[in-house]
This record gives sequence, C-alpha cells and structure tokens, in this order.
Amino acid sequence: MVCAILAAAALPARAAEAQEAPLGVCLPEIYREIPQTCLLAGPAAALTDLAAIGITFPRRPLPAAQIPAELGVVPYYYAKVNDGPAKIFASAEDAVRGKDAKRILEDGFNYVTYIDSLEIDGKRYYLIAPGEWMRRDQIQPNIVYSPFRGLEFSATPANAFGWILWPVQSQRAPGLNDVRLTGVWYAKQQVFQLYERVEQDGLAWYRIGPEEWVAARDTAVVFPNTAAPEGVTNGRWIDVDLEQQTVAVYEDNRLVFATLVSTGVPGWWTRPGLFKIEEKVETTYMTGAFEADRSDFYYLEDVPYTLYFDQARAFHGTYWHDYFGTEQSHGCANLSIADSHWLFNWAVLGDWVYVHDRSGQTPTDPSLYGEGGA
Repeated sequence: MVCAILAAAALPARAAEAQEAPLGVCLPEIYREIPQTCLLAGPAAALTDLAAIGITFPRRPLPAAQIPAELGVVPYYYAKVNDGPAKIFASAEDAVRGKDAKRILEDGFNYVTYIDSLEIDGKRYYLIAPGEWMRRDQIQPNIVYSPFRGLEFSATPANAFGWILWPVQSQRAPGLNDVRLTGVWYAKQQVFQLYERVEQDGLAWYRIGPEEWVAARDTAVVFPNTAAPEGVTNGRWIDVDLEQQTVAVYEDNRLVFATLVSTGVPGWWTRPGLFKIEEKVETTYMTGAFEADRSDFYYLEDVPYTLYFDQARAFHGTYWHDYFGTEQSHGCANLSIADSHWLFNWAVLGDWVYVHDRSGQTPTDPSLYGEGGA
C-alpha cells in the first residue's frame, strides 16, 4: 500500500518534466495546423510550406483534359500563295498555257483552299473553286496547321496555370545571376501550374515546381477569376487577357475552358471592353489592307469557326501560324482550329466577351480603332 501511494504521488512531477522536455521533430508530412506534440521543422516544415502554395506530393493535377483532337479536323486543303501577284485561270487548259487569267490575286499574305488537282505533262494544277485553277509553281499546297488544343475543365482549379511559349529549361531559383539550371526542359505549349510569383533582376518569375522557376516572359498564364465582369449578369462570358494572351471561358461562374490566343499587334490592337457575340459563321474568307501602300494586304480563304464580337474583330480558327500566346493579328482573336471549333460550339449569340489588359498598356481611346481584321 505504501508503494502504491508513493507511485501516485510521483505522477504529477513526471508530467511536469515531460512538458519541459524539448519536443521531437514532426514526422515528414503535411500539417494543416501547427502541431502541439512535435516541432514543425525539417522535411515536415518544407512539405507544409509547399502545400500552402499548392505543391503536394504526389502533385495535384489540374481538373482538366485536352479537348478532342477531332475538333481540329476541317474539310479543306490549304495552300500558301507564293510572293507576287498570282494568276487564277478559268480552266486547267488555260492554266497549262499560263495565259488569259480569269483574275489576278494581289500580292500579299495569301492563302487559298483547293478541292482537287490534276497532273498534266508532269506538272500539277489545283482547282481552288469551281471554274478557278492555279499552277503548282504559284502555291505551296498541303499546309499543315497547328494541332494545338486547349483545356476543358470539370472544376475551377485552385491555382493559376499556363503554357510554355517556346522550349525552356527551368532554374532552381529565380533570377538572371548565379543561374542554376535543373536539367528539366519544357516543350513549346506544355502546360504547367503556377504556385508562386516573385520579382527578381527586373523580371517576373514563376515557381512551377518545388525547386523549379521559369521567367514569366516565357509563358502565357490564366489567372482564374470566377467573379463576373461588371455588366455580365448571366454567369457566361469569354475572358480575353491581352497581357497574357490567353482566353478563359466561364459558365455558371465556373471555368470550363482555357487556351492560348493571338490578339492584335501594336497599332492594330484588339480593343478592350465588354462586347457580345454578334454573328456566328462556320466558314468565311477574310481580306483587307490597312497601310496606304497596301503592303499588308492579306487574303485568307475558308477561315473556320468565326465569332464576331466587335465590328470585324472576331474569334476564329487560324491555319497560317502556330504562335498562339503572342500578338499576331490585325485585331482578331486568333485561335487554333480545334479551339475555335470548341468555342463555336459553346457560344450562343449574345454571349459576353470581356477584353482587358491587366498591364494597362493597350489604349482604350475609341478613335484609335477601326473595324479591325484577321
């Protein structure tokens, strides 16, 4: 009995000693709250800090998938017209002789589509429309257009994401000095998730992995924002980010699609503002010139899946370049053919289009804008 009493009396003292003893380091896992029973340090602290900015192990994937490849298939064969005025003939026989042109296509940035071809005496001739033929020495047939496809989302992601614009190797830390490369290369148009942004050496840098950084100038990013722009009351809008050269589509205030875009180059900017889809055209031709000497003349046949939203400015499929994520157009919003097809299927007349430039560099003075073009 005495021994039992003595042992009971010793318990409080031992508890006090335990409380004063230093805590052990926490096991390496993610802690949602500051633990009371262990010291948050070492691997446990590193994992918890990374989780706070969205980096987990295994990595949390985007709730998204590429849109189907078949959306990028069109029933056209595209051909680039060579430099110089091009003759178009009324028959294959006239094309063989090279005389009596039906019409002349002005010198410029020109593409046509063809529906058939013939070989005569070892030379090939192309039917570009009923009663219109061109010679092989005038065109470059079988133009391969971009296979790029954006992402369709099942839920709005928790963090920003984007695409690499050209091949780049990530760094272990941000900055231009004391560069330590990771050996990890990212391909053109490869998707990444953005976890942190810092300014270093006069540039913005993005953390895309635990110890991986890339320069913001090598990327195009979507910053999800499910709050509708002022004036949008139905929860449906298309967000065009001029600074980032990205498009994000929202339905019921939820991100449903995102991709790269190419908007107007300086001088032919895509105008900021809130607009509506005014017209849907499955295929059309586009032509025009803006310089007084017509040095920028263009003629583009069978431009697919066009959605006009601001005079001649429109979303449309683009087969003549694969530089999405950079400014390229005369004011239109260039998309890959697959992306323009997805957007064409989704959009209805009257849907909102919100064009904005978070950098503030795109002018807003209406007098600086004409009708726009491709």
